Amino acid sequence: MTLAAVIAVIALATLVRSTFGFGEALIAVPLLAFVIPVKVAAPVAALVSVTVAAVVVIQDWRHVHLASAAWLIVATLAGIPLGLLLLTRVAEPIVKAMLAVIIMGFAAQALRSPTWRLENDRWAWLFGFIAGVLGGAYGMNGPPLAMYGSLRRWSPAEFRATLQGYFLPASAVGVAGYWWAGLWTPSVTWFYLASLPVVALAIIAGRVLNRRLVADRFTSAVYMGLLVVGAVLLLTLL
Repeated sequence: MTLAAVIAVIALATLVRSTFGFGEALIAVPLLAFVIPVKVAAPVAALVSVTVAAVVVIQDWRHVHLASAAWLIVATLAGIPLGLLLLTRVAEPIVKAMLAVIIMGFAAQALRSPTWRLENDRWAWLFGFIAGVLGGAYGMNGPPLAMYGSLRRWSPAEFRATLQGYFLPASAVGVAGYWWAGLWTPSVTWFYLASLPVVALAIIAGRVLNRRLVADRFTSAVYMGLLVVGAVLLLTLL
């Protein structure tokens, strides 16, 4: 029953990630933590994240905006130390509540005024830096990246592929950290290998769904997803 639950959660998280390019962080680890220890759940989720990102980048490398991904990665690395400081100095509920309000406010306003857009990578450093701060503090670097991709008006394929170009090195560093900390245990390997068949199917299904989304509807779906992310953050504070 535990293995079946783990596989089901990973399948759902992978489908969301493969379809939209982000969002699995608030699905995988929180739900996996109900059935397996967090010290096992987090490395398993990181391994799956690397796998998904690598497959998508290999499949759709032509759609990756390399310059955007590079700017976002460099800025993220600069923001991580501040995120770690935030983690140790500011109460988590306060930061999460502020983050939830900002995410939901941005998404709601963007749905009301869908003409917002960025024409170039001039502001990539800001979104990448914020992603680094949130990633360093709470492992939640996805929302700022989703905001940036939606404002750049990337097509669904470009959005999905470019975000994976970002997540591939970021997740690989995370996996290396878990290995260095001794958290890559036989249980982690077992759950990861057992989930690979459904991960493969979910990646394929997500790719099909992503290709069928019209650009405007995809952007609206991303904003709706951000609203859900904000709402989930608020619920975790209850």
